[in-house]
Amino acid sequence: MNKYRWQAIVFVLVAFMLGCNEFIVVGVLSDIAKEYQIAEATVGYLVTIFATVYAVSTPFITILTSRFSRYKTLMTLMVIFLIGNTLSGLAVNFTMLLISRIIAAMVAGAIISLIMTFASAIAPRNKRASLVSWIFAGFSIASVFGVPLGTAISTAYSWHDAFYLISVISAITCLLLGWLLPRQVEQVQGSIKNQLVLLKDSRVYVGIALVLFTAAMMYAYYTYIRPLLTQAMGFSTASLNWLLFLIGIMSILCNRFSGMLAERNGLRIMPRFYVADIILLLLLPFALGSQLLGMAFLLVLTLIVTLLNSPIQIHFLNLAEQEYPQSTVLASSLNSIFFNFGISLGSATASGLLGVVGLKRISWGAAVFGVISLVLAIILNQVIRQHRERQAEVE
Repeated sequence: MNKYRWQAIVFVLVAFMLGCNEFIVVGVLSDIAKEYQIAEATVGYLVTIFATVYAVSTPFITILTSRFSRYKTLMTLMVIFLIGNTLSGLAVNFTMLLISRIIAAMVAGAIISLIMTFASAIAPRNKRASLVSWIFAGFSIASVFGVPLGTAISTAYSWHDAFYLISVISAITCLLLGWLLPRQVEQVQGSIKNQLVLLKDSRVYVGIALVLFTAAMMYAYYTYIRPLLTQAMGFSTASLNWLLFLIGIMSILCNRFSGMLAERNGLRIMPRFYVADIILLLLLPFALGSQLLGMAFLLVLTLIVTLLNSPIQIHFLNLAEQEYPQSTVLASSLNSIFFNFGISLGSATASGLLGVVGLKRISWGAAVFGVISLVLAIILNQVIRQHRERQAEVE
């Protein structure tokens, strides 16, 4: 196996590691609450705080560290992450656990941004989209295999041991990155002001809004995926793991499909998928009356709801590479930053609608975000086309 393949595997391993760390609290929430003798709702704030710190800290770290060696920056952030995750395992009270989660969240976004930047620099042009889609798939693999494994370890031993396992994976990943990553990659340094110029480009800020509302569309129903399966559709708790496993597999396929679209300028046809999303979300409350039909709707939604990931990531990377080289790392972080903001918006919307329209109809809120995303996808394509036409006229 050549060096590029090893590098690609390690990049996916980094995403898997970060995904396990971010999602694992959901699987061990009850065990944490029981040990510390606090309400599960209080432990649930760990998820909200993690996502918020992740989204807020990432742009600051990526901008402030841009003048340093990317290799050294990444390795330093990996060590900080390893410390934060290990402290989670060692936590003797909720306050210590909260602080450790904040430490991990502060660097997680910057780590994946740098990984995306390295992937862009290392991958052959014709393989870039495929590698990006596999990195995104690493997070899906974490939700399908990593989180259930962590939950099983927590049940059999302790939730502390689940974090220790992630620390072992993190330590191995650090060693592999130190061995495989190039020490020097081409990078253009820029002041904070010069880096932020990227955000004034309509092709960027419309894309950012599209990412945010796409994530909100997904999490406006996915936040309550377990109650939808058990309460709304009547599946037994015993079958829940298998159903979530199927949904996870569809999520992995979504990432691979997303990579294929990115290789074929997928932003152009993205509006078609948003139309399909909107139709499925509007009809989902009626489909939930049948287990077979309801599950089919959820699986198809999972397959297409985040197809934007790879095309928009490649869009941001190519734009920065061609016109804003001083903002490459910032550009690579935009997708993850605003996806996390979208998660918060979608989750809050779902929680707000739950008491108003009921569990079965919360997907209608997601459909509203789908309509906004459709409009933004159309506008983004128009903005890109207009910019190309202006460039052609100049040339």
